[in-house]
Amino acid sequence: MPASTRVHDLTATFRTHMPVWPTSPLPILEPLGVIARDGYSVERLNALTHSGTHLDAPYHFLESGRTVDQIAPGDLTGVGAVLDLRKEITSDVIPQAAIQRHWPTSFQPEIVLLETGWSHIRAPTRKYLYDFPGIAPATAEWLAEKKVKGVGTDTLGIDPFANAKFESHKVLLGHDIWILEALDHLDTLREGTPYTIVAGPLKLEGASGAMSRVFAIET
Repeated sequence: MPASTRVHDLTATFRTHMPVWPTSPLPILEPLGVIARDGYSVERLNALTHSGTHLDAPYHFLESGRTVDQIAPGDLTGVGAVLDLRKEITSDVIPQAAIQRHWPTSFQPEIVLLETGWSHIRAPTRKYLYDFPGIAPATAEWLAEKKVKGVGTDTLGIDPFANAKFESHKVLLGHDIWILEALDHLDTLREGTPYTIVAGPLKLEGASGAMSRVFAIET
């Protein structure tokens, strides 16, 4: 990799009791081996696969959809763009017109990341857990028409919490488009700049999703 290459880490640091989807159990990361006592360090992780920064595979809502281990590496990478929507958030639904206004005109992104600013208030508060913004099903259909591979957000879900039917999830996953949720550090990216996005979920056999390490690479 050239010395001038900059790699942005878009992954939230995984912590014990970090905020997760309100109905999910809190994750626990605990040391089982410590060097002073055991001569080595090792930890045990107890968490749902959809904890922290994670990828939703189509199987998350579609019985016939691809599981996370069936998504080819080439489908997990691509030219990506961040859409800075922070000034557009007035309710729990991101306006489709706002996404269209911020869509890049100089290149066609394969992966689009929605920046709402929600990662900056990551905490076990009602606002963070329940009031986060998401997209409407019609917007999900519009994104599918753009032939993207994946859609990411810095909130806990691509649907607003109030959409208990998870309609936007089902639209995107139904088009075989994976979803990244609970991203971090999107404010380190520049709108209108192409990045190589690498979504690296754990390769868990038969799983509906997995915790992921996500990078945006620029040169």
